[in-house]
Amino acid sequence: MRFSIKTKGFNDVIDITSQVSREVEKSKVKDGLCLVSSPGSTCGITTIEYEDGLIEDLKRILEKIAPMSKDYEHCKKWGDCNGYAHIRSALIKPFLAIPVENGRLVLGQWQNIALLDFDNRPREREIMVKIVGK
Repeated sequence: MRFSIKTKGFNDVIDITSQVSREVEKSKVKDGLCLVSSPGSTCGITTIEYEDGLIEDLKRILEKIAPMSKDYEHCKKWGDCNGYAHIRSALIKPFLAIPVENGRLVLGQWQNIALLDFDNRPREREIMVKIVGK
């Protein structure tokens, strides 16, 4: 299953929990694993409490780890100046595996699945959801 999300780039964080949960329900898998993936090297998928303050904290920490303003070799070679986005994607990863039990995602009470778009422009991101199990 696949779906698309339009993003703003620049650390846009989008809650995709409901879309992924719907796909798990449709799959009829009771016990297994759900893989969520977004092909690309400038985005990430993670879990986080989707709360405004925490989202801003995450963005601030990512800016400290891989600042947008740094001079990256990637920019010198390609001129697109999104080296920071590739570094952030390498750290967060563009995929996530979540257990499925009793036909539902196993997430904590405050845990949501989030797509993070690190690139320096708006994008349309494809999200793939693969569910395996019985």
